[in-house]
Amino acid sequence: MPPTDSLERLAHDFAALERPVERKRMLVIVNPYATTVSERLKSLVVYALQGRYEVDAIDTESRGHATELCREAADEGYDVVVAFGGDGTINEAANGLAHSPTPLSFLPGGATNVYCRIVGVPLDIVDATEHLLRLADDWRPRPVDLAHLNGRGFTFAGGIGLDASVVKRVDNHPDLKSRFGEWYYAYAAITTFSKDYLVHPPRLDVDLGDRTVRGVTVAVQNGSSYTYFGTRPIPVAPDCGLDDGAIGGVVLERAGPIDIPTVAARLLSNKRPVGGHKRVSAFSTSGEVRAVSADGRPVPMQVDGDYIGDAAEAVFGVWPGALRVVA
Repeated sequence: MPPTDSLERLAHDFAALERPVERKRMLVIVNPYATTVSERLKSLVVYALQGRYEVDAIDTESRGHATELCREAADEGYDVVVAFGGDGTINEAANGLAHSPTPLSFLPGGATNVYCRIVGVPLDIVDATEHLLRLADDWRPRPVDLAHLNGRGFTFAGGIGLDASVVKRVDNHPDLKSRFGEWYYAYAAITTFSKDYLVHPPRLDVDLGDRTVRGVTVAVQNGSSYTYFGTRPIPVAPDCGLDDGAIGGVVLERAGPIDIPTVAARLLSNKRPVGGHKRVSAFSTSGEVRAVSADGRPVPMQVDGDYIGDAAEAVFGVWPGALRVVA
């Protein structure tokens, strides 16, 4: 059955229920350019959600718009904001709601939807909508940590160096990202490594609190996964949790032709953690991690899979319990 038909049936079923429920005010923030979002799908999702909530829906118009909308929603007293899009939309929404009492929930509309997977939101849009409808009868927002990079919050992953350089290249070709997904990331990783990291790569001096490490990449994780390759979770800090008040990660000390394939093999392995690689330094901390370019060259940075610019210094940290989620 097509998703639109299933959503129409779902909306009808919940509208027919007679048991009373307190109707909470919900703002749905929609990224109309997300991989799986369409105008018809948005209309059907909103119609279905009206069976349990008082719903307003707004499309984002530019980068950063979702953050502005969420700040306004918190000021106006909405009971919940729903980010309908990919991980970039969720990131912007989380930054807008950080340190506020207004909780965030989710509808998957992106290509990978890492954070939806981490917090347990179904990836099928019909199932995710039904999930939100049923939560109206079991309303229990919970606090989770929000990590940050140079003051920009992130929900699951941030980095400076090779991984961010790959994200920068991928973001320059959104059509290929949408069409080929993780396979285009793999191609971009090989191309970026060959062009920028095989000879004279950027060097970072990384202060981990108890030691200083020189490397080419810092990858920081908040939650159970750094990203996904298809259905396979890719953790760089396997013991990291969403509400433990800490961040975890790794420093890749060298990116040689032999190092990268063996590091990649560990990332894809369920038995050999990447932190055990001889060219990788693993860490976990509730404090700050500071990475400084050794030669002053600005280095690409990313949060939640979005390139956010180049900088000669990157400071990672965590705001414990700064975000409330409904999922």
